[in-house]
Amino acid sequence: MTGVCGCCGALRPRYKRLVDNIFPEDPEDGLVKTNMEKLTFYALSAPEKLDRIGAYLSERLIRDVSRHRYGYVCIAMEALDQLLMACHCQSINLFVESFLKMVAKLLESEKPNLQILGTNSFVKFANIEEDTPSYHRSYDFFVSRFSEMCHSSHDDLEIRTKIRMSGIKGLQGVVRKTVNDELQANIWDPQHMDKIVPSLLFNLQHVEEAESRSPSPLQATEKEKESPTELAERCLRELLGRAAYGNIKNAIKPVLIHLDNHSLWEPKIFATRCFRIIMYSIQPQHSHLVIQQLLGHLDANSKSAATVRAGIVEVLSEAAVIAASGSVGPTVLEVFNTLLRQLRLSIDYALTGSYDCAAGVSAKIIKEHEERMFQEAVIKTIGSFASTLPTYQQSEVMVFIMNKVPLPSSQQSIEAGKAGENRNRLTQIMLLKSLLQVSVGFQCSNMLTALPSAFLDRLLSSALMEDAEIRLFVLEILISFIDRHGNRQKFATISTISDISVLKLKVEKCSRQDTVFMKKHGQQLYRHIYLICKEESNVQAHYEALYSMLMLISIELANEEVVVDLIRLVLAVQEMAQINEDNLTAYNRCALFALGAAYLNLISQLITVPTFCQHIHEVIQMRQKEAPYLLPEDVFVERPRLSKSLDRLGPEVFFWQSKISEVLGGSGYNSDRLSTPYVPQLTDEDRLSKRKSIGETISLQVEVESRNSPEREQRAPAEEITYETLKKAIDSVAVEEQERERRRQVVEKFQKAPFEEIAAHCGARATLLQSKLNQIFEITIRPPPSPSGTITAAYGQPQNHSIPVYEMKFPDLCVY
Repeated sequence: MTGVCGCCGALRPRYKRLVDNIFPEDPEDGLVKTNMEKLTFYALSAPEKLDRIGAYLSERLIRDVSRHRYGYVCIAMEALDQLLMACHCQSINLFVESFLKMVAKLLESEKPNLQILGTNSFVKFANIEEDTPSYHRSYDFFVSRFSEMCHSSHDDLEIRTKIRMSGIKGLQGVVRKTVNDELQANIWDPQHMDKIVPSLLFNLQHVEEAESRSPSPLQATEKEKESPTELAERCLRELLGRAAYGNIKNAIKPVLIHLDNHSLWEPKIFATRCFRIIMYSIQPQHSHLVIQQLLGHLDANSKSAATVRAGIVEVLSEAAVIAASGSVGPTVLEVFNTLLRQLRLSIDYALTGSYDCAAGVSAKIIKEHEERMFQEAVIKTIGSFASTLPTYQQSEVMVFIMNKVPLPSSQQSIEAGKAGENRNRLTQIMLLKSLLQVSVGFQCSNMLTALPSAFLDRLLSSALMEDAEIRLFVLEILISFIDRHGNRQKFATISTISDISVLKLKVEKCSRQDTVFMKKHGQQLYRHIYLICKEESNVQAHYEALYSMLMLISIELANEEVVVDLIRLVLAVQEMAQINEDNLTAYNRCALFALGAAYLNLISQLITVPTFCQHIHEVIQMRQKEAPYLLPEDVFVERPRLSKSLDRLGPEVFFWQSKISEVLGGSGYNSDRLSTPYVPQLTDEDRLSKRKSIGETISLQVEVESRNSPEREQRAPAEEITYETLKKAIDSVAVEEQERERRRQVVEKFQKAPFEEIAAHCGARATLLQSKLNQIFEITIRPPPSPSGTITAAYGQPQNHSIPVYEMKFPDLCVY
């Protein structure tokens, strides 16, 4: 009977008759609108029939597809779309199943038009907010099919563009439909992300020129202007913007794999663009997760080519700068730790020529210049990332970097042998370069905060190394810290200008914190400046840095006492160049003379004491006439004009300490301090620095009398060093060791001994102490009587026995 009824239209179910009526005789006439309205009204009136309507429409659509009746296929899909938009009842889930089945049938077709038709219907469906959730719906097929359409390679450029755009729209629809519904399949699972993200990146990567076919941009519609690249970028931004905290990793990992597989790190342009999109699309509080992913990827590519690692580092630099506006939180030191570790690995690669030193197999040829490019990229990244951090984190980062610099004072960081020395030197240079990058962007008004003692000690230890490049980096770092008003460039060249006002210096009164800093660390700074001046390997850059540092201290950190000490220091440097006990070259000696002249010329104009200015001006004029090679204008040039007869110079070309002390003393400066020659003191740092010149220079704090000084002053006799002196010094070290061991044993006893034993020990000590105190109180309260019964005072008058303190009567104002 069922079959018979199906053949007779009047006996067929009403929903089938209503569905059949929407199809015209000629498909070109389109959907019969009046009959479609009847079908919609019926579906709303009898929602339990909606699933049967969907099943019947699906049956007709599949039959029409197989018969290539594409006009009726379009009509069926239009009817489905209208029913979906109108019906939001609880039974819509079964209808949706039929709908998705028809969409899948269209997407499986080889006809591009049907694929596009199915995609458009799916996008309309994705924009519908369903009233009831679905527990069993799956979108795996649609993710796979849309991703495949995104990679279309159709011969016709126009059709290929349309198919790719449909694929991107389909993926966008899947994301919108599933991302906010916890009951749907989790679109953030790796199996889905590994298809969606590469498909979008593929279209971002391949920029088509189809839009150039349009006659004019002004005549083109908005849809015609849109390209797969723009659509893919918008879809990727929407996807990342919806990502929650736990989904970031699954969304970023496919990006990294895609860039690896297609070798897109080396040009770095596309990789940088991708991560700009990512960083600006995700929620700001999730930025540090992307940074962590990049750091982990950099570690995973530790043995990749230097160009690949450099690309990752530069992308990391871009991402870190953007992330600074959000939350970088716990990843701050992790970023620098990873970058410094990669820096050290790169140094090892460049020295050994192999990525795997242990195995001894070098499958790849390491190019030293590429490793150097990678190292520069790491240093640049360190600086750019640090510049975005707040001041307190910048301080932590600088301490962190400085603690990784191998120094002679930290023997565990120093490697022996020639290879170890090269590695140490390159590591020191790269880390100090990194530190310089951080310090350039560091702004802190309080020098005590900017240069804590532990950090400053390690930094200045590097200044005592023989390597000239390392010393220069240390000076540059110190200058970056001290220069807080941008005066450094005004001292880029050393000269004896007659009017300091042309420099337009920014000078502020020395703050209390700066005064405290100089009282605490001033002598340490002076001493290292003095020792750096003694180095024979100094070149013009070193003297320019020393000049800048002296002037910046005078402007930024100077009070009256600091100015006096700096003048004493410069005069000591002049004496060093004059006596020449270290056998400096003629250039070094002339450079030191010129350095002193330039500094005293400017400092005399800063403190504006006329008699002091007159003395400095007279000496400079005398040098211009008789010894121009002692002035910076003749020394710090491309071809310096020097003289070898420096030992026969007359006293008139030198700055006299007695004269300066006299003229400044008359203006209120400390003349006693000015008249005392500056002599640096030997410290343990010098003994650990392994430098020959330090022991020879200072000679265990012995002050060597200068024989050729422009003025002879009374000096304390040099201390005689004998066998007994050295023996006492060694014995004192042994005593310190014994005392340290005794303290360790006491601490260990209190940590490990039973409570009863500790209590008994403390009780005995307390009893002994109490007895001693009783004796002291007895002597204090009742002193022994004098033979005559009275105590004779200083003036011969008798004095009564002393009254105990607790019995004395004090006035009220004296009692606290």
